[in-house]
Amino acid sequence: MGKHAHISYQPRLLGAAEAAAYMGVSETKLRGLNIPRRMMDGRRLFDRFDLDRFASDLPYEKDTLGENTCDAVFD
Repeated sequence: MGKHAHISYQPRLLGAAEAAAYMGVSETKLRGLNIPRRMMDGRRLFDRFDLDRFASDLPYEKDTLGENTCDAVFD
């Protein structure tokens, strides 16, 4: 039997590689973002809730008129 049990859901605390994959960015990019990390047994881990909050706080894409670009498609 392996060291960790197989789970079918995303763990809450993620290492850098897993957190970067979750966010869809490289590890280098992830480390350059202002996302706090938690410490557990000397490991620096990203909390999924912090990753989600960071993503939710990102601005939406705007066109030059300051409108959401998809709005023009549906007008």
